[in-house]
Amino acid sequence: MPSDPLSTTFAALADPTRRAILARLALGETSVTELAEPFDISLPAISKHLKVLEHAGLISRGREAQWRPCRIAPVSLREVDGWLGGFRRFWDENFGRLDDYLEELKAKEAAEEAANAAAPAKRKVRAKEEKQRGRKSE
Repeated sequence: MPSDPLSTTFAALADPTRRAILARLALGETSVTELAEPFDISLPAISKHLKVLEHAGLISRGREAQWRPCRIAPVSLREVDGWLGGFRRFWDENFGRLDDYLEELKAKEAAEEAANAAAPAKRKVRAKEEKQRGRKSE
């Protein structure tokens, strides 16, 4: 098992079943039995997934009489979000530059279209002028 907390968290998030469990817990706390319902795996297998999530600090489990609610524990997710924050800034800056470049291309394209639209009108004026010069020289 990975030794640093971030690696432990990512290892726990690597499994689609555990991500689905977290998605369900994001809606609110629930029992292990309710968490297991949508999955085609045994209750002991769900329990193992919950232990991995709990070890990673992604969930906490309580005890209220016979009910053992599971709830999401956002601390580890904040650490992941913090780590991803640098990459988010990187992509935001790159997408910003890409947006600027696309706007520049659109402006050039619009200018070319306007120039091409004006070209036939200019040709007509020139043709008319040449026709008139041709009559004058006769």
